[in-house]
Amino acid sequence: MDLKKLAGQAGQFLTRAVQYTEEKIGSAEKTELDGHFESLSLQAESARHWTEKLLTGAEAVLIPNPGNRVEDMIFEKIEKRRPNRLSNLEYLGLDMVQAGNEFGPGTAYGSALQKVGGAQQRLGLVEREFVSNAVQGYVQPMRKFLETEMKTITREKRLLETKRLDLDACKSRLRKARSADGQSSQKDAVDPKVLVAQAEADLRKAQADFDRQAEITKLLLEGVRSSQAAHLRHLNELIEAQAKYYEHSHKVMMELQTEMASVPFNPSAVGAFDDSVPIFQINDEEIYLNSPTSS
Repeated sequence: MDLKKLAGQAGQFLTRAVQYTEEKIGSAEKTELDGHFESLSLQAESARHWTEKLLTGAEAVLIPNPGNRVEDMIFEKIEKRRPNRLSNLEYLGLDMVQAGNEFGPGTAYGSALQKVGGAQQRLGLVEREFVSNAVQGYVQPMRKFLETEMKTITREKRLLETKRLDLDACKSRLRKARSADGQSSQKDAVDPKVLVAQAEADLRKAQADFDRQAEITKLLLEGVRSSQAAHLRHLNELIEAQAKYYEHSHKVMMELQTEMASVPFNPSAVGAFDDSVPIFQINDEEIYLNSPTSS
């Protein structure tokens, strides 16, 4: 381990801490960024805040179960894909089909359960396709924006603040060196003019580092506004996926209504009170109900 380098880093950290503390108590000056930079910074923070909020809301709509959302996130990081999970509608459809088989497909209720169950399964498949398309077209790109561009901006802004503290600390040292130069005497071990020259050189370097970092950060902040064009494209992809979802769901329901129209709901039509017609069929066993008018 380079002890000299480590000591230098510790000294820089202490200098920044002292400068930060003095700024907070009002005993040190602070370099302010220009108004345009501050405006860009506020816009970027607003973009980060609302993107996080929209992303959270979209994920809650697409994947209501928080446990499933966590599972999907872990699965995506490890397997690079989302798990293939049946939807609740598909589970309901399976149960309806099985119940219809138990009650008997020859009965009105059993037949209806099978028809409705099949429709629920198709709706569930449509829903899964919608969720997949919406996640790929909207959720993943928006999450990538937060995890790449916004994290980069946050890191560069933090570095800019470090450069700003270094700059202001150098300004403070130069003021102190000049003050000592004006009060110097021949007995001083170190010529104050040497200290002033060193402080000026440190200040020039700190100013250059600060200006360069400010320009880098400014360019990144300006890029946030241009990212709205990409966000609009992702929003359109979400709307397109949602429109297809409702269109296909409507088609499934219209077909189901047509199929259900052929199911007789009149009890006399299905022999509900006819001793010769079974009402239920469970495990191949037919269950009859006697007519309520019979003795």
